[in-house]
Amino acid sequence: MNWSDLKFRPGRGRPFGATPDSSGVHFAVFSRNATRVWLALFDPEHPAAPAREIRLDREVYRLGDVWSVYVEGLQEGALYTYRMDGPHRANRGHLFDATQHLLDPYARGFSDDPATGKARCVVMPNQTGWFETRRPRVPMSRTIIYEMHIRGFTCAEEGGASRGGTYRDAIEKIPYLKELGITAVELLPVQACGEKDLPRTNPKTKEALTNYWGYNSIGFFAPNPRYSGDPSAHGAACEFRAMVDAFHQAGIEVILDVVYNHTSERHPPEPAQCFRGIDNSVYYILDENGRYRDLTGCGNTLSCNHPVVRDLILDSLRYWVTDMHVDGFRFDLASVLRRDRWGHMQYNGALIEHITEDPILREVKLIAEPWDLAGGYLVGAFGGEEWAEWNAQYRDDVRRFWRGDKGIKGNFALRITGSPDLYGDDGRTPLHSINFITAHDGFTLRDLVSFNKKHNELNGEDNRDGLDENFSWNCGVEGETSKPDVNALRLRMEKNYIATLFLSLGVPMLLGGDEFGRTQHGNNNAYCQDNPLSWFDWSLAGKNRELLEFCKRMIRFRQENPVLSRRSYFTGRPSKPGANADLLWFDAAGKPQSWTPEDPSIACMINGTENGGVDLYFMFNPTADLIAFTVPARPWRVRIDTAALAPRDIVEAADAHRLQAGNVMVLGKHSLRVLSCHPEA
Repeated sequence: MNWSDLKFRPGRGRPFGATPDSSGVHFAVFSRNATRVWLALFDPEHPAAPAREIRLDREVYRLGDVWSVYVEGLQEGALYTYRMDGPHRANRGHLFDATQHLLDPYARGFSDDPATGKARCVVMPNQTGWFETRRPRVPMSRTIIYEMHIRGFTCAEEGGASRGGTYRDAIEKIPYLKELGITAVELLPVQACGEKDLPRTNPKTKEALTNYWGYNSIGFFAPNPRYSGDPSAHGAACEFRAMVDAFHQAGIEVILDVVYNHTSERHPPEPAQCFRGIDNSVYYILDENGRYRDLTGCGNTLSCNHPVVRDLILDSLRYWVTDMHVDGFRFDLASVLRRDRWGHMQYNGALIEHITEDPILREVKLIAEPWDLAGGYLVGAFGGEEWAEWNAQYRDDVRRFWRGDKGIKGNFALRITGSPDLYGDDGRTPLHSINFITAHDGFTLRDLVSFNKKHNELNGEDNRDGLDENFSWNCGVEGETSKPDVNALRLRMEKNYIATLFLSLGVPMLLGGDEFGRTQHGNNNAYCQDNPLSWFDWSLAGKNRELLEFCKRMIRFRQENPVLSRRSYFTGRPSKPGANADLLWFDAAGKPQSWTPEDPSIACMINGTENGGVDLYFMFNPTADLIAFTVPARPWRVRIDTAALAPRDIVEAADAHRLQAGNVMVLGKHSLRVLSCHPEA
């Protein structure tokens, strides 16, 4: 390309970003407070310094707060950045620096200059010719979510080096997910992020620590190229689309974990990357002295309800749905999305309303992590009927129950019946509760039953990071052990948690790898461990085959019993004259449950026939004692018993042991049992 032959003329102001056509590229960027703007263009073969730079004269190239230019003769694949000058008054939040090259907030791809390490924006081709015939559109009542990290799910160590870890590698694992029974994958952030290397090393290996999880977005429109076999911006986008298409062909939805609450930009004197240099006072929430208000624990907070930032987020969400075909979003620290431009909580925030009412976004799954790091704990109170929530109260109460905490069984009963105390008072349903025992942030399931304390020493922060209280129980020994009795108890506890998750009303979310006992060796905050500590050890799928098979069959049991996916809460009463009550609670003696904290026993009978299934009877024993349960006189069959050895731990109805009327059943220590009613023909 002859860079001197390029021609420049005023742009249209919209659309934002870099938009190519057959003759050139249109650029548009917002900045209200900049006084001078330069567009820098780079040759992809020599990206260290601009091949051409044009100053956008405000009288010619500015329309309102938008600086735009059309560059005739420029082609797709060109690299670009902006430079911006303006006031530098820190107490007013203005931090302009004309020497800094800035990323475009609307860039759809990035390329790193190997010589300088600096990122450049890429002029991406318009996406055409990719039309799916059908999206899975799995209803929430049938949804089984599998939370996973693209790299961790597919990466492996071989010969001292890593292999895999890409969108393409995830495609190869789809048959595994189908066999497991998964209907949706929830991917940890795949938007381009900054701060690749942290200023710390692993104390044991001395290797540099990395922002592995990716909760540090800087490019809201760009798939992260480090998860692509082709690290070019275009290659990463194509590979991501191919992965989504493959998941959809298998009937599996793709949900993205998105981070719109903060960015990877650091405080001065670190150089600006993007938003800070473009218009710091607009993009971030600042205090009266122009300093960042840190409501996220990450150093800054995006001003999500400023109209400009709100439109950026909405445009980004629409892009991932329309151009990348994803099926939903999990919003990290979503309470920030409800805060106004000064950081005050709004219970009817403009951004949430816009997302809820958007004609494109209304169809996709919207899941909030309903808290932030500044007291915005909104579990049960985040949004309306369109929003589901990560139910942290479910996680904590289920963990405390199985740990044996006294007086928790009433809370446990609420959690497994859809948390009506949290969602039933405002017209929502059990399907608004995303139930989880474990997630990326915290212990894995294996570690939950193996450690009483966190062990995050390898993070290089002297074990200060991560939650101190995990409501975990190590079953008598801290960490790995060769004691058969302890390992047998841990396996039973893992089965208890998995069974509880899939027996509960609500939408279950399984942390990837929990189905076969993946461990992080007690690290409950492995955000910086891009190594085998975080990667899946697939050999465990064979070693822990019993747990994996139990999980598969529990998912199938849930799908075969529609009462577990019901859209309404139990009432404890018959739904119509002559019918049985939809739910009854009992103690071990078969009497109505008294809910006294001194008695740990709990059982319930669920009327499943009205939902097109069979009646079920649950019994739970979180204690170290045997408990005898008197079972109501019905033609029951024992379907699930976590105290039993495989293959009797979960069986098909035709193979299940039949009970005699009025049986007394002795329930093993730290175990649960499920009966199903099958009247004889």
